[in-house]
Amino acid sequence: MASPEPTGALLLAAGGGSRFLGATHKLLTPLGGQPMVRRVLEAVARSGLSPIIVVTGAVDLTDELSRELPGRPSVVHVHHPHWQRGMASSLHAGFEAARRLGLAAVVVGLGDQPGVTSAAWRAVADTQSPLAVATYNGERRNPVRIHTELWAHLPHEGDEGARTLLRTRPELVTEVACEGNADDIDTIDDVARWQAQPATQREEA
Repeated sequence: MASPEPTGALLLAAGGGSRFLGATHKLLTPLGGQPMVRRVLEAVARSGLSPIIVVTGAVDLTDELSRELPGRPSVVHVHHPHWQRGMASSLHAGFEAARRLGLAAVVVGLGDQPGVTSAAWRAVADTQSPLAVATYNGERRNPVRIHTELWAHLPHEGDEGARTLLRTRPELVTEVACEGNADDIDTIDDVARWQAQPATQREEA
């Protein structure tokens, strides 16, 4: 039986969060007693994926990235100075780090989706498909596993990343049914809705 290809996580956390009008950047806003991005990092860490490549830009996340995570995965911090070019450019900044690390694939997710569970990250990572996407009640969302052979086919600027491949290469796509919630948190109202959920729905699987 062939050995699994080296696969890491790629967490995009570079955007400015312009729709969020809170007292701090949305990734640092408290959710359940800890910053949102910390909740997401811990979910990725509990999946067992390592390294975790984190692409930052608009806000300094050094303090959160320097704290120990469950399982002590390797965390690779990539500061992307051109984050304003859009999510696609941040994705390629992460791909560059993944190439240096010798990864054959990355599982991509966003720093503002705290409802994505560690089980979802693991399930998508465990596929052998060159392009695998988590689904929630039949809807395609993050995370997405992208093999290195496809990285060059994604746009370099703009805010569309993996969706381009999902749309143009449907024959490569494997859907992975997952529990959880991949909704973005973009506004103060989104935070309030997340906080209003029953605790059992917010617990990490």
